[in-house]
Amino acid sequence: MKIDLFYELAVPAHLGRSEAQVYHETLDELSLADSLGFHGAWLVEHHFMREYSHSSAPEVFLAAASQRTQHLRLGHAVVVLPYNHVVRVAERVAALDILSQGRLELGVGRGFSPKEYQLFGSQMADSRLHMQEGLQILRQAGGPAFNHQGKLYQFEDLDILPKPIQQPHPPLWTAAVSPATFQWAAQEGIGVLSGPFKPWFMIKQDLRAYKKSWEKHHGHGALQPGQNNGFAMTIGCLCMEDAAEAKRLAEGFTWYYQRLLDQTRPVLAQLRESYEYYHRLGFLEPLLRRGLNLRLLESMGMVVVGDPDTCRKKLSRYARAGVDRLILAVGAGMVPSAVTRRSLRLLAEEVIPALSPPDHH
Repeated sequence: MKIDLFYELAVPAHLGRSEAQVYHETLDELSLADSLGFHGAWLVEHHFMREYSHSSAPEVFLAAASQRTQHLRLGHAVVVLPYNHVVRVAERVAALDILSQGRLELGVGRGFSPKEYQLFGSQMADSRLHMQEGLQILRQAGGPAFNHQGKLYQFEDLDILPKPIQQPHPPLWTAAVSPATFQWAAQEGIGVLSGPFKPWFMIKQDLRAYKKSWEKHHGHGALQPGQNNGFAMTIGCLCMEDAAEAKRLAEGFTWYYQRLLDQTRPVLAQLRESYEYYHRLGFLEPLLRRGLNLRLLESMGMVVVGDPDTCRKKLSRYARAGVDRLILAVGAGMVPSAVTRRSLRLLAEEVIPALSPPDHH
């Protein structure tokens, strides 16, 4: 299991950090993570989500990060294809791959915000088409000129420049929420990015379905998920020398997850029928009501908080279950950068060596 980091560029008013401070301190954290041997770092694309996420130009931030790091894989999680022209996406992806010397990983998704769809002039009904056609184009963009005749895009003899270093393209991932998307991703042979707002009991089902679908479509002898992509999940994490201090500092996770839930509540509610067994047991109700707390988040397997020994034990269950990539929101932007850096050091020195093979740069 490889260990990556996850950033939303949160700017919560109660912490008193400015946007500029968050941007520059995050770059400092990525530079530290690079020197500590973390495998990768992912940045989201969100718009108009004051305090919760100020990461509306992730490709610009990733370009800066590419110059502050040498080994860290840089993940775009995710480019929302329905309101980003796929040819422009392909151009930016290749430029980032060149600037990072072949370290880019590309996540794509459909998005879920009606406000974003309305403002950027895209139709939610076309979102699956954007994913299907977008993937076809992204897979061909790194090669010679090609033709495409689809419902959304039509062009002939198009030579997209520049070309990515990683051939035929950087590793591809998709944001996955509904069970059908996990199966589609496995069929397409691309990685899935799950979480951070789904509890572990739901993600376990998704993991089984993804691996089963991968075997069905690619067979046992084919490239196994996890070599270039695979199954990734995102969780909040804070590891401190003292467990009580970790719990106290991590109370801020409640703020983060409550806002995340406010954004995704309609999506989660739609999923209830897909996970009907758990719905009947009443597992989903606490998440669909207000009133999250740290204990509930921990019991749902959505955050891991504690001293190194506790974090080792709790994180190891995801490795045992077959998660290929664990993406940690260390501090989740809810603690001062100095605390995040302390946690990164502890994780790198005392927790990750027990979870993942050495990362040979």
